[in-house]
Amino acid sequence: MTRSNKERTEATRLALIEAARRLFVEKGYAETATPDIAAEAGVTRGALYHHFEDKKALFRAVLEREAEAVAARIEAVSLPAGSPREALLLGASAYFDAMAAPGRTRLLLLEAPAVLGCFEGAGAIDRDNAEATLMEGLSALLGPDIEAARLAALTGLLSAAFDRAAIAIEAGADRRAYEAAIADLLDGLRA
Repeated sequence: MTRSNKERTEATRLALIEAARRLFVEKGYAETATPDIAAEAGVTRGALYHHFEDKKALFRAVLEREAEAVAARIEAVSLPAGSPREALLLGASAYFDAMAAPGRTRLLLLEAPAVLGCFEGAGAIDRDNAEATLMEGLSALLGPDIEAARLAALTGLLSAAFDRAAIAIEAGADRRAYEAAIADLLDGLRA
């Protein structure tokens, strides 16, 4: 059975994203060249530039896919929780599980801010994915009377704490200690 143009286009795009991910993890963004990505994906450079404006646009697509996978894991695990606190703790554990995927911490937390910028580039991808779920959880935990600005600030600070913990865990720190610290932080919010 032959594939439609749309299916071939999507398959090529996916092959480029997967090849780029492998190379960005292996070599880093700066050391990865577009000809290498095209060769790894088994396509021409013309095909790469047909799908992506430049290497940075392809990198963004890789990051968006990674961030969506993290958010999906968090939502799948935290939705059946009985209380907002339990949902946040389950979400924290799911975040650490998702970030354990080989290369994901490097891509999302180290390379992304360096390449796309912390707040607008990498931060926007995070805000559209896992951070949105975190904000919903904090809102449920703290109640409807919390000011929007305070909720946004708390979400940003706690998100940064999660990221810092993921980097430390990847470097060999005790995950259980970080999960306990996250619980302490959440309990302190309600005090």
